Amino acid sequence: MDTMLWPLKVAVAWVMVTIHKGLVLIGFPDGPGIAWVLSIIGLTIVVRLLIMPLFVKQIRASRGMQLLQPEMKALQAKYKGKKDPESRQRMNEEMMALYRKHGTNPMASCLPILVQMPIFFALFRVLASLGAVAGGTYGRPSIGPLTQQLAEQVQASSVFGASLSSSFMSSADTQVKIVTVAMIIIMSVTQWYTMAQLTMKNMSAESMDSDNPMIRSQRMMMYVMPVIFAISGVNFQIGVLVYWVISNLWTMGQQFFTIRNMPAPGSEAEKKYRARVNAKRARKGLPSLEEEERAEAAAKAEAEGRTGGQRVQPVRKNRRKKSGGQGEAHGETRNEAQTDAVGESDDDEASGEDMSGSKGSASSKSGGLSDEEIARRRYERRARQRREAAARRKAQAKKKRNR
Repeated sequence: MDTMLWPLKVAVAWVMVTIHKGLVLIGFPDGPGIAWVLSIIGLTIVVRLLIMPLFVKQIRASRGMQLLQPEMKALQAKYKGKKDPESRQRMNEEMMALYRKHGTNPMASCLPILVQMPIFFALFRVLASLGAVAGGTYGRPSIGPLTQQLAEQVQASSVFGASLSSSFMSSADTQVKIVTVAMIIIMSVTQWYTMAQLTMKNMSAESMDSDNPMIRSQRMMMYVMPVIFAISGVNFQIGVLVYWVISNLWTMGQQFFTIRNMPAPGSEAEKKYRARVNAKRARKGLPSLEEEERAEAAAKAEAEGRTGGQRVQPVRKNRRKKSGGQGEAHGETRNEAQTDAVGESDDDEASGEDMSGSKGSASSKSGGLSDEEIARRRYERRARQRREAAARRKAQAKKKRNR
């Protein structure tokens, strides 16, 4: 195993030694001490920064998995009760087609952990080899830049009185056992919370269905993974536990930031995100996200409808009387968005437009405005009305406080 991991062991040792030298340069004491503990923390941060693209891919894959849930449920209903090999094969083929359509993969969510595991084991073997390197019995003079002298320093460094190279099973020291148990508890709790906030806060209502295989597997992992870490943690050195605890804390903070600012569509986190954004927009006199989305959807629908031909609008009785039916005779049509864009003109002017005949109708359809200009003017008018209403409410509230 050491032969297979040797390149990674050298890389891990190089990062640790380089960070230690940098810490000494900025004033940390050389030799055994806190600088070597911080070098392991620095190694963790370097690894997490390097796998950041994988984390982004994991987030995208997770969102893709949630977006395809309605189609996945329909597919499961389609093949419900069909256990024959042919049906199972067709179901798997259609399922893979769904994954390709949404650009996702169930395995993408495991990539950050899978990539870290070789580094984790390399650090485990580096710390396990410190005694042999320090005693000159390792078989090699050093592990990359980690020489015999530096190995002695790392071995003599400690966390709350527990040596970095010691573990629960290999040490009879009570302090080592207490520190190990405390770090295993922290590691397990942070692992559980990281998976819990992903499962409970950042999934849509459709995804939370108990019949969903993805949610069942995630809930199972949420409870199984901390147990696995708790059982295996007694064999890890204190230095490895430092790495894993810092990695879990990083993941927890990174995920909290992502869920808070980029929640999955339809999730509880998205509702809270929209509430926060809408409150800020209201203070600035801006429309809510929902209003803005409706306006954009309406503008898009109007543009698509105009491209496919205008819809004949009903004419009010008073306007029909004024126009003497000429608007109908000439096939007068008016789009709702165009009427809204020029709606600030009076009825007489509008009636004059109706009676202007086919030539006048062609020139007055949009008042010389483009589709984008119509939508923009309507949006600006509504936004102005909302700002004025907000200002009135603010003035009334101020007046009440002054009383």
